[in-house]
This record gives sequence, structure tokens and C-alpha cells, in this order.
Amino acid sequence: MAVTTFFSLCLLIITAALQVAGQTTPVAEAPAPAADDCNGIFLQYVFTSGSKIKPTLKARQPYKFQSILSITNNGLDELKLWRVFVGFQHDEILVSASNAVLDDGESLPALVGNGTVFAGFPAADLKTAVETAGDTTQTTAQIKIVGTQFGVGSPNVPMPSNISLENDGFICPKPSMQGKSVMQVCCIKDEKFKTNLTLGEKFSPRQDGDLTIMYDILRTYDSNYWAQVTIANHNPLGRLDNWKLSWDWMKDEFIWEMKGAYPSVVDTSECVFGPQAKFYQNLDFSTGLNCQRRPTLIDLPLEKTNDTKLGMIPFCCRNGTILPPAMDPSKSVSAFQMNVFKMPPDLNRSSFTPPQNWKIEGRLNPDYKCGPPVRVSPTQVPDPSGLLPATSVFASWQVVCNITQPKGASPRCCVSFSAFYNESIIPCPTCACGCPSNTARTCSMKAPALLLPSQALLVPFDNRTKMSLAWADINHLPVSNPLPCGDNCGVSINWHLFTDYRGGWSARITIFNWEDAAFADWFTAVELDKAAAGFDAVYSFNGTMLDGVNNTIFMQGLPGLNYIVAEADGANPEKDPRVPGKQQSVISFTKKNIPNINIAAGDGFPTKLYFNGEECSLPKVLPTSSSSRISSFTITTSILAAVVVFMLVRQ
Repeated sequence: MAVTTFFSLCLLIITAALQVAGQTTPVAEAPAPAADDCNGIFLQYVFTSGSKIKPTLKARQPYKFQSILSITNNGLDELKLWRVFVGFQHDEILVSASNAVLDDGESLPALVGNGTVFAGFPAADLKTAVETAGDTTQTTAQIKIVGTQFGVGSPNVPMPSNISLENDGFICPKPSMQGKSVMQVCCIKDEKFKTNLTLGEKFSPRQDGDLTIMYDILRTYDSNYWAQVTIANHNPLGRLDNWKLSWDWMKDEFIWEMKGAYPSVVDTSECVFGPQAKFYQNLDFSTGLNCQRRPTLIDLPLEKTNDTKLGMIPFCCRNGTILPPAMDPSKSVSAFQMNVFKMPPDLNRSSFTPPQNWKIEGRLNPDYKCGPPVRVSPTQVPDPSGLLPATSVFASWQVVCNITQPKGASPRCCVSFSAFYNESIIPCPTCACGCPSNTARTCSMKAPALLLPSQALLVPFDNRTKMSLAWADINHLPVSNPLPCGDNCGVSINWHLFTDYRGGWSARITIFNWEDAAFADWFTAVELDKAAAGFDAVYSFNGTMLDGVNNTIFMQGLPGLNYIVAEADGANPEKDPRVPGKQQSVISFTKKNIPNINIAAGDGFPTKLYFNGEECSLPKVLPTSSSSRISSFTITTSILAAVVVFMLVRQ
């Protein structure tokens, strides 16, 4: 009997040892009870497991990882709209996360190797133990994380570099480690921080942002509701052209009807083959609009404004154009309405789940990062007749979007510099708007762009080679081998220093459109750090100093001339290069009350330049001159050089 017991015990020990050995990474031990010592917001990140996945590589081996992020409110005040940063640092790809969404609006799977911020969903607030009698389901949020990381295999543990609470008014010290797989920190209230929140308020206050989107419930029924989406631009340099708006439905909702906008894809097949058709057996899904989990919505053209079926919505149907408020306040807003069908168990008139992971983008516009929708006080809708008082919608959510520059993103417009005292144009930088993945000929992505004669600005990059090489030969300029790649920008702008005299100076700005589509209601903005204070007049555009933006001149087309045509064929398409759309104006400045200004040394060139809200790439060098005046000999030489270049190109 004793022998049998001994062998059974040995077998049990061997089996347990084999199970541990079979794991690529050990399961984390239970964390130390540090939460009991925290009277603030307790954060804990626990790595629970990991395993090697295919393919098998010598470098950057991928591994699956699973973790749990916990947020516990141990304080006396409710934590509204919690947001937690996790400093992922191993090129992680986040595949799933329960009870949370990414604060930047990205859909999963998402690249989070530089860290990311989680926001609570569907529960965005954490109550206190005092008001819930210690109910942890209301005081704690737990996010189960599954993803892929690269290069960290057993026995090492792929822990983040940091975890911290992103909500304003809290101080988070450096987190501590409990063993190799548990990170925790206690964040406490900053007593010096003053908040505009009033404790006990039912709704969060509305926030400011470059762009705000309202999601308002207008009419509600048991199985569906009508919502209005209103997009408002608040940034003096922000703009959208041909906007595209997308989001993720979280509970199998689908769009049945729309007014003022339309899905980019009309497709209800996902409903027909999904749970929606099983529940709504009497619906004819051929008349619906869209059942995609992540639909993309677009604005309607202007001619649909008064269409009784698709239009008749205030601020709709502008072909996706949203202008800065300074240009036209009535065109800084866009709106549409849609009929949304819900799914069980949300079949009652008071149950609404706004879509998550909002994203909006335009044709040649700034990049926006949108936060999660936040429940705010119901929007007041004015009575159309003006006779009755305004009425409240049933529920409202606000999405705040701000202009951002994504890491590695390239501009979509560029600037060239020239001056009266230098014959060469300093062109847009090489690959200013990104380098092509495939080119017909080899080109250098790092070599500086070749200086150009002035007439080269009027032809596409692919037609400039002979001109630029001839110009380099005449002026004994270095030429790289291979030649530099082009700028690859749809819009380029030339800033030419026109004159410089004792009392003032002038510049000429020329906008070139190399795209196949025109720009209506365009604008450009020029930041001049020192010289903007001397702004006098723009002669072919409307121009003014921009309120609220330092040292920036805002310019737009005159009435009837606010249109830059698309690139078009030359007079003889078989021989002549394509011709860009073009707008040009001279700008005059005074030097009065601006001491020590040196126009040629750099004060006369922009420090930033925007086109339709997009910040353009600037050259890294300026035109050089040994004197502020150009001699008659230089003029003669310039004319002769231009003639020689023209003859070489003709040959």
C-alpha cells in the first residue's frame, strides 16, 4: 500500500513538472494585495500567458500574449470616463480587448508598439465603494487583452514600460513590479488641480476640439431609432474635402435609411447571412442600405440638397466640404440623419449604444484623431418655424477630434523657394509627399532635389529631367547618380521673394494643382515669424491676418475666382506636357516698426505654409545671394541661360 502511494505521488509530481515545462511562459502568480493600501485609482497589468506562433523566424519571432489590465476606484469620487495608458514596447499588435476601446479611435487589430490608451466601453465610469457598498462590478473594470508581440520569448516576459491613468487631475508615480509578470501603481488625486466637473452631474460637459461630432437621437422606437450626426469644424485652419466618416457598430446594428449622406457601399448581405435576418424575418433587406460592421459614409452632392427623399436636411449635401469658420460659418458644419435598427437585447425605446472607433478623413486635408463618444446633455433643437421653444433630443453623445500628425506620415503638399537675386529655383524636397513603391526608373530617395530654372515649375516632374540636367550643366551644379526622386505631391506652391527695398518688400505666391480634380473654395495660410506684422495687401486674392493664430496670413480666392482647376492636357497632348491648374498673387509688406528685419536672410520666407488645412513640406535651404540687388550682368546671364535651356529641351 505504501509503495503504491509512493509511486502515485511520484507520478503526480512528474505530471505537474511536465505541464510546467510544456508552457512557453509561466502563468502569473496572484498579485500582492497592494490594492488594499491604495486610496486612489489602482492600476494593475498582469501578464497571464504567452506562446510561440508561426512562422518560425530567426529574428523578430512572433508570440501570442494574454494579459489582464484592471482599474479599481478606491477613492471617494466617481471616476468619469476613465482612460489608461499602457506603454507597450515590443511591436505589439492588439487583437482583442474586452470592456474597452482604443482612445484614438483605431479598430482592432491595431499596431500599439509605441503604447496606447484604453477607454472604457460599454461602462465608461467607475463608481466608488462607498456608494455601491463595495460592489466590485461597479468599482472595477477588467480588460482581457490578447495580442501578438515580437522577440520576447520564455523565460522573459513582454511587460509594458509603464501604466498610468490619463484622466486629468491625477498623479501616477512610477509603477512597481511584483515578480516578473505583475505591474501595478496607485494614482492619487492632484489637490492643486481645478476641474470644471460638478460632482453628481448626470452628463459630462461638452469639450472643445478642432472638430466635434454630435450623435443625437431624434426619434426612438422599440427596434430602431433615427439619429442625426452633425460635424462641426472649429479650427481656423482645419478643413475637409470629400469627407469620409467611418465607425464600428458594437451590437450588430445596421443602417436602413439615410437623408443627407449615403454609405460608400450599399450592401445588406451581412444582414441576410447574419443574425439580423434571423430576427427580422419580415424585413425586405433588399431595400436597406448597409449592414457592414464598419460602414463608411460620404456626403451627397449639392444637387441633392432639396431632394425630398435624400436631402432636405440643414447643412447637408455639400459634396463633403467643411470650411473653416472664418471663411464661411454656414459651411463649417455638415449634417445627416439615419435610421438605425437594433438587435436583442436592446429592443426598447430607451436603449442606445453609439458606434465606437470614429474616424474622419478628407481628400487633401489634415489628419484627425477622434476620441470615444461621450454622453453629454441632450442637444436643443430649434423649432423650424421659430414660433415654438426649442426641444431636446432623447440622448446625445459628443466625439472630439483633433488634428494630429501620425508617425511616419508624409505631407500632401510642398513648397519651393525662389528669389529675385538668384536665378535657380529651390524645388520641393525629394519625396516631400512620400516616395513611390514602384518607379519606372531608378531614383534616389535621399539625394537633394536638383535646382531648377523658373520655367520648369510649369511642367510635371517627369518632364523636368532635360531642363534640370541642362540647368545643372550650365551652372556647374552637382548631379547625383541616380537622379533624385520627385516630390510626389498633388499640390505644390512656389514662394518667390519679389522685391526688397528700404521701406518694404513683396512676395509672389503661386499655387499649382497637379491632381485630376479641381479645388473649390480653396485657401492657403502663410506663417511668417517676424515679417507678418508688416503685412499690407494681397492683390489677386482675399487676404487677412488670422485671428487667434500667431503671425499667419490667411488667403482665399476672390468671389468667382475661388476655383483651382485640375491638371489638364497641353495644347498638343502628343508632344506637350500636361498643364497644372494655377492661381497666383503678389503680396506686399512694410518694414515699418519691424527693426533688424532681414528679408533675404530668411525673414521673407515662410516658417509654415498650409493649403486647405494641410501643412506643406518646406525646403531646408534658402536662395543665396551675395548682395541684395541683382546686377545687369546677372540679368543678361539669366536670359542667355534660359535661351540655352530652351534650345537644349527643343533638341
